[in-house]
Parts: sequence; C-alpha cells; structure tokens
Amino acid sequence: MSDIINLLPDSIANQIAAGEVIQRPASVVKELVENSLDAGATHIQIYIKDAGRTLIQVIDNGRGMSATDLRMSFERHATSKIRSVDDLFALTTMGFRGEALPSIAAISQIEAKSRRTEDELGSLLVISGSKLEKQEIVACAEGTSVSVKNIFFNVPARRKFLKSNETERRNIFSEVERIVLVNPDVEFTLIENDVETLHLPKAGLRQRIVQMEGKNVNQQLIEIDEDTTLGKIHGYVGRPEFAKKRRASQNFFVNNRYIRHPYFHRAVMAAFEPLIAPNEKPAYYIYFQVDPDTIDVNIHPTKTEVKFENEQALWQILMVTIKESLGKFNAIPSIDFDRDDAPEIPIFDSSRSSPMPKVSFDPDYNPFRSPHSATQKASSPVFGWKQIYRGFENEKQYIADSDGDTNKTLFKTAGADHNMSDADLFPEHYQYKQKYILTSVKSGLMIIDQHRAHIRILFDKYLEEIKNRKGVSQRVLFPDVLELSASEASVLPSITDDIEALGFELSDLGNNCFAIQGIPSEIENADPSLLIRSMIGKSLETASDVKSDIQESIALSLACLTAIPHGRTLTSEEMLLIVSQLFATKTPTYTPDGQTIISVLSEAEIEKKMH
Repeated sequence: MSDIINLLPDSIANQIAAGEVIQRPASVVKELVENSLDAGATHIQIYIKDAGRTLIQVIDNGRGMSATDLRMSFERHATSKIRSVDDLFALTTMGFRGEALPSIAAISQIEAKSRRTEDELGSLLVISGSKLEKQEIVACAEGTSVSVKNIFFNVPARRKFLKSNETERRNIFSEVERIVLVNPDVEFTLIENDVETLHLPKAGLRQRIVQMEGKNVNQQLIEIDEDTTLGKIHGYVGRPEFAKKRRASQNFFVNNRYIRHPYFHRAVMAAFEPLIAPNEKPAYYIYFQVDPDTIDVNIHPTKTEVKFENEQALWQILMVTIKESLGKFNAIPSIDFDRDDAPEIPIFDSSRSSPMPKVSFDPDYNPFRSPHSATQKASSPVFGWKQIYRGFENEKQYIADSDGDTNKTLFKTAGADHNMSDADLFPEHYQYKQKYILTSVKSGLMIIDQHRAHIRILFDKYLEEIKNRKGVSQRVLFPDVLELSASEASVLPSITDDIEALGFELSDLGNNCFAIQGIPSEIENADPSLLIRSMIGKSLETASDVKSDIQESIALSLACLTAIPHGRTLTSEEMLLIVSQLFATKTPTYTPDGQTIISVLSEAEIEKKMH
C-alpha cells in the first residue's frame, strides 16, 4: 500500500493560514495598518472600495523596505522581529512585518510598493494567489503602499459567506476605531469609494476619543491613572449618569493593543455597581502598560485575547482605581461642605454661656374638651360614635335574591348615589401597582404587563409604517442638532430610509452633525435625539444584513422608548383600549424580543391559595 500523507503546496498552506488570520476585509485592514505602525509611520491613509471587496489600500510614510525585504515579507515564517523563542514572549510591536502578508497574498491580488529614505528608487511587487507575477524597480514615495484587490477571488466559498457591504464596512470601521484610539500621535485618513469619511489629525488621548465619539463626550470622561509595580493603568471612564442601556464604548488596551477581557470588565462593573442600574453600561477606555514577559498575546490568532500573569492583583487595582477616580471627581454622591450657600457653623467658645431654650405652650389646653362646650368635663369626651356607625351602615347595602344564592349577591356602595357609572363600580379591568392590568377570563385571572403590551402594539404599528412608508411627520419649530460619533454616523445611511418612513426628517450639517427637522406626529414628550441614537445603537448591536431584520430592530427600539411606562396610572378606557389592541396583534403573548406579556392565574391556583 502506497503512502498517503503528503506535504501541502505552499499556496494551499497559505490559504489555510489565511483562514485563521484573514476572516474578512476588516482583518486585512487591521494587519496592514499595524504593519505601518510598526514601520514608524506618522500618517496613514486607508482607501476602501465596495467595503473592501474590490480594493483595500494602505499608504504610510514609515520606514520603507529594500527590494529584498519586500520580497521576503511575502514568504511564510519571514519576520524582522524574532530571532529566538524568547522573542515570542517579549513582543512590544503589533505584528511581525510579514506575519500576515503571505496569508493575504494567498487569497487576493496584491500590488506593493516601498522605498527607504536612503534609496532614490523603490521596489514594486505584484502577487496573485501567492504567485509572484512581477518585481521591478520603480519611482515611488518614501514609505510603503500595499493594495489588496479582489479578496477571496480564488476561494469562492469564503467570498460567498462575506456579509453585506454595510456590515463589512461597519467591521472595517470598528477595526480602525480600535487602532486610532491607541495611536493618537498618528494622523489617519479613511477614504471610502473616493469620499473622505474620516480624518483624524494628531492629538492627545482625550482629544482622540472626542474625535471618534463626538464633542459631547468630552464632559463625560473621568480620568483614571495608577502606577504600580505590576504595571500602569490609565485612561478614562464615563460618568455614571451617562451610562447607556444599549451599546456603549467599552475598550481595553494592553501595550497599545486592543483586547477583550471579560474578567477585567467585571472589575469595572463592580466599581460602577452602586451608581448605575443593573442593565446600564458605562463607557470606558482603559489602557494597561505591563512588562511583555507577564502577558501572553499568542493564545488567539487575532491576538484579541491576552493572558495576564497577575490577573487577580490587577483586577483589584483596576476596581479600586476606578472607585477612587469616581469619588475624586464627585461621581459618587457626597455631602458638599464647600458650597457657597452652606450654613455657617460657629466655632465653639467655652467662655460664652448659652441660654436655655424656651418653649411656648398653653397650660390650660385639654385635647378632650369639646370646642363647643367649655363646661364639658374632660373625662367625658364626645367622639360621635353613633354618627360614625350610622354612616358606615349606610355605606354598604346587601341585596340578595330571595333564594339566597350568594353567587348572585351584589355589593352596592354609597357612591352609587353620586351618579357613578357601572364601569367605575364594576370595571372590566383593574390596574395593580401601576404596572399590571388584571382582568377576569374564563380560565381564571389574566395578568397583563402594561409596558410590554404597549410595546407589542406599537411595534406592529411602527413596522407597518416603515414597510408601507405611511409615517406622518410634523415639522419642528426649533430643530434639535444631533451630533453622532464616527461609528454612529457610519451606520446612519443604512437606516435613513426607514427612520424617515417613521416620520423623522434629517438634514446633514456636515462633520457628523444632523438637524432633526421633523418627528413622527404621534410622538409626544420624547427626546428625538435619544430616539434616533437608540435606533442607531440597536442597528449596530444586531449587525443585521436582511432589510426586514433592520426594520424590525428600528421598530422595536422606537416602541420600547415610546411605550407606556411602568408607574403610570391608567383610566378604565385606556386599559380597555390597550387590552383590545393587544389581542388584535398577531402575537399578543410575547414582545418581539421574547418577553412575556400575559400570564394567567388559573381558578384552581386561586382556590388552592384560599384554602
């Protein structure tokens, strides 16, 4: 029997490696930009076409490569960073300058140019599917330019599973956002389909966060800074009052590398726990600077998961640092003794004597004495018991049938003498603690959550308006200005048609700012900016590709914000309307996101509790 195990060709091996490192166009952007940063670039330009499917080009002004280095950078296991095994555990750079290039070249068509400062001419390299097609000397600018065209052109199965352009674009933007937040001293430019969508000049860390998240974020940030023997922790956390119920910017970075760390996230939430509601999420931008020997960044192909040597100790330091900063910047409620209007507390003087306080009272006052009879004895108070009993007897009258059937007994109140309607005396629905609507049904007692029921009703209404473009808009006299972060502005075009179908009217003011010229006519006493931000946040969370999914997400977000809240008292007519509209929907028992609306307490359960 012949041998069956063979070595794979380099082209196939590179495609397998690409599956680990290059998952989508955003992965290519990440690897190329990190290479530029490692080359010491101070200005990086990113060009995107068709969400990276057609073109991804990264141009930098960093240290270029010689013709030999440029060719070697596309060979497997070629690197300028590692000489021994120990170097794997002491990396301070983002990549290996060539670590991902062979994988990218295996699934795309690449054109790379590079020139060093000391060279008059640079080098051009053209590779398609790991096959070298051209290498020559050319005139080019100092630095490196890498163009990646037609990603996954030779792996149709992978290309087929790419998401919609909007989703892939959103992923690219997320990768860019993570990179720029740790490199505020580098200028970045993002150009999509020949339109500049992002330009970030050099700035400080706080200014870079403001550049990405919007000017209104500046007042929300609280600085944290702690330097210990285990490492340095610095950055910013958001004020508790600005915590969001939905998507919030939550970022960890270690040695200028973005990471995900659920364990440290719990430390942040522990510090915020007494200050925010359980379902709220604070924003944070937290940076760790630790010895590279104490972390392992190679436990995940994309290096977004990092193992710390002293995780428990860093957890405690992080929590205490955040708590201290929150207290220092008065985020935690406290007694303020420095207020200008605070009462002046006199200094104690032992030489001065304080007079005994005087109390005025009437020594002849007798609480048992009738005001109408000054001669009445105190031992014989008059309370009018007979009059009270007489009123009580008139309050309740029982009318029973002659056969004594207690099931047909009616309870009549004295209020019937004041022209009260039968609906008030015997309502079909009863509101319990301004939260639930109770109504009798054949099988027992039905309990309806008023807030969730209204969500179900409004969801169907808003969804129909979006699909049929029937939303009615009313113009506003003083338009609100909606300032979005760069990531929020990037997703707005994909949902503009749908939010306009609801009745919102937006006009672009430039620089990620929009004027809200009109709002849906049925929305009252609601912040339109908050509504639109919520719909954008919901779209960012779901990252849906199907148009119907996006529409449902928008309808649900608006329904949740405009539904009748818990704690509002409802009239009999309002309860009747909610119940009737609820049972006219297709799915009255559950909200669109799966929460229970109706629960029935059976007659048997009621009888059991009464025994």
